[in-house]
Amino acid sequence: MSLGQQLQPHLPFLRRYARALTGNQTDGDAYVRATLEAIIAAPQEFPADVGPRLGLYRTFHAIWDSAGKALTDDHGGESDQESIANARLAAIPSQSRQALLLSAMEGFANNEVAYLINEDEERVEALVDQAMAEIEAQTRTRVLIIEDEPIIAMDIETIVRDLGHDVTGIAVTRDEAVREAMAVRPGLVLADIQLADDSSGIDAVRDILAEFPVPVIFITAFPERLLTGERPEPTFLITKPFQRATVKAAISQALFFNSETAPA
Repeated sequence: MSLGQQLQPHLPFLRRYARALTGNQTDGDAYVRATLEAIIAAPQEFPADVGPRLGLYRTFHAIWDSAGKALTDDHGGESDQESIANARLAAIPSQSRQALLLSAMEGFANNEVAYLINEDEERVEALVDQAMAEIEAQTRTRVLIIEDEPIIAMDIETIVRDLGHDVTGIAVTRDEAVREAMAVRPGLVLADIQLADDSSGIDAVRDILAEFPVPVIFITAFPERLLTGERPEPTFLITKPFQRATVKAAISQALFFNSETAPA
């Protein structure tokens, strides 16, 4: 099997990680594209002592560490999301966010995270805890949950409240979700895709976004239906069944780029 064939199954999830790390699709995809170009240009330098997924993320981080702002400077200056992120970055080291996303969202073990970010394993847990504490302190908001499975909805609600956020409502259909959003404007939406009346959570989110901007995290048992490589793709996506730590990490990272909770 060629290197390209080995890497292909992991690319959608690298795009997910890159978009969560940068806060938007354009910048995240630029880093992934640069990663693939580096691999194509020098395949002999691809890490041979680890599996293809770990090697892919390792190469991505080498690009991330070396490129800095270079990949995003071509986009016509600093975006609103970058401005928000830069304000938060004064308090939250980038390495802590990387550790958080790699462990909680991407599912890497602590020793693998340490390998990817060139850090000692014993520091990874501390970096994750630091990121969670600092992001949570800055990002209190109201959350709308769109989920038709009662047990899952209750679990998500508990996670949201444990993080210190308020829940504006739990909607089980597209129409109900839109009504809830119009009644009390949320600062974050957590949305399943398949809803109780066979309506679509994607359509519900589109209806809401047509009225006002709000960060959205999709939750689905079929991530490949959204990670197609076509635009637009969701920046934040959680796969069912999920770990509580994954939901917490996604919420914190989504709100990290939200102007409604940006520091003054």
